[in-house]
Amino acid sequence: MATTERDQTAVDPESCALDSLVMDIETGKVGVVMGHHGPDRVQLRPARGGREWDAFRVRRLTPREELSVRNDIRNAMSKAGL
Repeated sequence: MATTERDQTAVDPESCALDSLVMDIETGKVGVVMGHHGPDRVQLRPARGGREWDAFRVRRLTPREELSVRNDIRNAMSKAGL
């Protein structure tokens, strides 16, 4: 999927709602916002679970990316019998 410059625009970490999906620009990983640590970073957890990490530069997902991540989560839960 092509990425445009608009897609890479960082948002203020404080403006990220808890439980929203965002992408850590530095690592390219998608995570769920678990908390805010000051005005400059958020704590993220991988969408399918795992160890949390701090992110300083995040961006919102495009609608297509968010749909893909949510489908991935549902598929994993289905395979696990949940």
